[in-house]
Amino acid sequence: MSRTQVPQASDIVDLACPVREVLDRVAGKWSILVIIAAAHGPVRFTELERSIAGISRRMLTLTLRNLERDGLLTRTVHPTVPPKVEYELTDIARELRESLLSLTDWAVRHRSTIYAARSAYDAKAAENA
Repeated sequence: MSRTQVPQASDIVDLACPVREVLDRVAGKWSILVIIAAAHGPVRFTELERSIAGISRRMLTLTLRNLERDGLLTRTVHPTVPPKVEYELTDIARELRESLLSLTDWAVRHRSTIYAARSAYDAKAAENA
């Protein structure tokens, strides 16, 4: 499709499916927190568990496996007794982290504007109810 053609619904669906799949994975609450927590080099499971409030061991395990499967984390098992396991962000996860930081900065900059818009909307909705 050239840039001058109007996209068809099927083109949008074809593009949206892989984008949605990736965003569903990386935009999840726990994935974002793991990516942020693992940003400063190799980190162990227990360090991640302590740094992410409210995450269960099972959810952390599932999140780590999914991020590893998607190529966002590497898992290194050191041959010690007991085994020492470390997780580290891949290059694409570091790039993603930069995008997440940009989104966070945007949210902080526009938080008061968004709250004001919500208040105005809610007030208007209450008037019309």
